Order: sequence, then C-alpha cells, then structure tokens
Amino acid sequence: MTTPAAEALQRVFKTLADPTRVRILRLLEQEELIVGELMEILSMAQSRVSRHLAILREAGLLSDRREGTFVAYRLILPEKGPWRDAWALARDSLAADPTAERDDTLLRRVLAARRSRTGTGRSFFDAVGPEWDALRRVFGDDLLRARATAALVPPRLRVADIGTGTGVLALELARLGLDVIGIDRSEGMLEAAQEKWQATQANTAGSIEFRYGDAHDLPLNDDSLDAAFAHMVLHSLEEPGGAIAEMARIVRPGGQVILVDFLLHDHAWMEKDLGLLWLGFEPDALRVWLDEAGLEASRIQPYESDAKHDLPASFVASARKPASSTGQGPGRK
Repeated sequence: MTTPAAEALQRVFKTLADPTRVRILRLLEQEELIVGELMEILSMAQSRVSRHLAILREAGLLSDRREGTFVAYRLILPEKGPWRDAWALARDSLAADPTAERDDTLLRRVLAARRSRTGTGRSFFDAVGPEWDALRRVFGDDLLRARATAALVPPRLRVADIGTGTGVLALELARLGLDVIGIDRSEGMLEAAQEKWQATQANTAGSIEFRYGDAHDLPLNDDSLDAAFAHMVLHSLEEPGGAIAEMARIVRPGGQVILVDFLLHDHAWMEKDLGLLWLGFEPDALRVWLDEAGLEASRIQPYESDAKHDLPASFVASARKPASSTGQGPGRK
C-alpha cells in the first residue's frame, strides 16, 4: 500500500521530470515574470507556457500576483516535504546546460527592457506597453486588422481607434490615408504608440492624434467621426455594451462602428493569464448591444484563427448609425 509520503515523493518526481517546468521554475526563482516574458525567454506558445504554469501552481510551487490585466508569477517552495531537496537537485542538473545559459541571457534582456521603461508611479501594465506588440502576435493581429480595415470606407475619413494600445491598427489606418484619433487608458501604451508614430509619420498619408481616455467615457464629441473601431478590446472591458454605445455616440449619422474580437470560447488560460474579463462573445449578444446603441444593418462575420497558437475563432462586426440619428446618451458638443 502506498503511503502518503511515497505519494508526495512521486508527485515531486513527476512534476520535476519535465525539463520545461524545471526551466520555468529556475527563471521564477530569480525573478517575478508574466506569461509574455516567459514566452519570449522560452520561445514557446502561450498555451504551452500556461499549461506548465497551471501544473506548477497546482503543486503549490508558485505565487501569483495580479497587476492590471496581467498575472506575475514567482517560485515559492513549501516549508515541509521533499520539495526543497528535490528542487536543489533539479536546478543543479541544469548548471552546465547551454539552455540554462541561454535562458539567463534572455532573462537579463527582458529585465533590462522592463527596467528601462518603468518609471515612478507607473503601473506594471503601463511598463510593459512598449512590449505589447510582441504579446499581441498571439492574437494573429495582421489578418484581423486587414479584415477590420476592409469593412471601412475610402481615405480622408476621420476615425477613432478605441483601445489603441501601441497604435498598431491606428498606424495601419493612417497608412491608408485616414485621419485617426487613438484612445487608450494606459499612459504606457500611449507613449509607445506616440514613439512609433513619430518614427513613421513622414511616410504616412493620413494623420494620428493620441488621447488618454476610457472606452466607457470617450473624450470625443457627438457625431464627430466617420467611424469607430474597437479591435480586440471588448474582452477587456467591464461593460462592452456601454462602450459600443459610446462608439455609436461619437460617429456621425451614416457612420460605422466596427468591432473585432473573439467568439465565445472555453480557453480559460486566456482569462487567467491575460486578464480577459470576457471569454469571447455570442453573435446574439453582440446584436443586442448594437441594437441598444441605436445602430442598424449589423453584420457579424466569423473567422477561424489562422495563427499558429491554440486560439479561438474571431469575428468582425460592423453596424451603421441611422442617417436621421444623433449621438446617444447625454452627449457632448
């Protein structure tokens, strides 16, 4: 009959038998890291990193601390039991391994980039803003942005990019000759976006103005723009329906609201590790929000993910503000 001590020892051996988990623990013993940083160091897809973290967390080897929409992890070893001795042996086994040396080099690079961008009073979320483009590759952005852009109309329009982040979509729209106002509630993201715009604006047909603001209370006047985009933003908002109503308020009669996001899915790791508030959306729920915002002619087109990661399907939704309509809500002029 197996004793509790023997079962505990078997669990230790099983957990530490995987070399990737040992590498992760070795990194987290040195520094507190988020999933995106581990992805960069290990050169692994997010779903794989998250599965290993889930196993280590279940074994009681990790502490996790939420900062903004991110979760930061750190190694913690139980005071009792065989973990400490077993971990010392596993860690020492990597001492002369070239992989460990490479991990250390990449860890130093990640930490240097983080330190160079972290200032007094800035949140962790703001600090990682300049590295957000690398994290967003997980979402297969290029194809989705192209589909969202194709749903819009000709050049020289004034549009809003809600939750602009580092300005990736805003820059693409400006290249097509649109005049863009990018809105975000992260100062770190806006700083990164402004730097990218300054480096590319000379070769861009359109223009961009970045503003600090919240999707639920946009710093824009009623009926002032031709279109409003929300690209991979709704899943991070407390009230997506309210944000859609705000987008409807700011577009002119006849203008468009365009949404790009995930369809309803069961990828729980995205909620845990990316801080998503919504695991995608059902088309019927989207139509209700669009209708409540006073929009019409809504179209929702689903797309399977073309990314190389374990990702849910997405959608591009578009709807028009009636020609006789004016801004929703209390309004601003």
